[in-house]
Amino acid sequence: MSLVISGLHVDVQTEAGPKEILKGVDLTINPGEVHAMMGPNGSGKSTLAYSLAGHPKYRITAGSVTLDGTDLTTLSVDERARAGLFLAMQYPVEVPGVSVANFLRTAKTALTGQPPKVRTWVKEVNAALQRLDLDPSFSGRSVNEGFSGGEKKRSDIAQLELLNPRYAVLDETDSGLDIDALRVVSEGVNRYMAQADRGVLLITHYTRVLQYIRPTVVHVYVGGRIVASGGPELGDRLEAEGYEKFEARADA
Repeated sequence: MSLVISGLHVDVQTEAGPKEILKGVDLTINPGEVHAMMGPNGSGKSTLAYSLAGHPKYRITAGSVTLDGTDLTTLSVDERARAGLFLAMQYPVEVPGVSVANFLRTAKTALTGQPPKVRTWVKEVNAALQRLDLDPSFSGRSVNEGFSGGEKKRSDIAQLELLNPRYAVLDETDSGLDIDALRVVSEGVNRYMAQADRGVLLITHYTRVLQYIRPTVVHVYVGGRIVASGGPELGDRLEAEGYEKFEARADA
């Protein structure tokens, strides 16, 4: 019933040849847990997120990722989603010509194998948008096209609530949000986590989001691997001291 990452190594192809980005990541997220992954720019946090979701740019060279015992590394992107994994990207892509409403209904149909009933689904979508301080007319707009940063992130959390995966990877969902938007987004994550059998990997640079989403565990991620783990107090320590000491430990 857990998301288990064991000895994960990942490389990316460059002009000079393969470059290893992840250098042996070990992490277990159990139901009911929020794991905050904190690290400096360029440490490989987003690479971890995309590798879990199955982005073809990243090649897993060693290790495994299992969700409830299912090996995700053998599955396609859509199969990983059906297995219960969700990714909110740091930079959500625009999908011109596809409305938010159609995107959500298509995604729900792909996950469940049958389309939701239109009347019930419209009510659920409108309610989810309202909870994220988005007008119902928002559902008629093209996915992420012309959205503000806050609208993109709130739209992601609406997707999270409506698709209701087993585990969510949130890649810098707090990035670029003002105080009000951060509160609204965090409340959405907390509603999702109110279900006892859900789990979150929250990737972030800053501790401010941890004031709203209380982590079970905080990990320091440097140089493509986890170099320290602890409780919420570890986030406070990072806020006060920065990453320098942990970067030295990663280089040792």
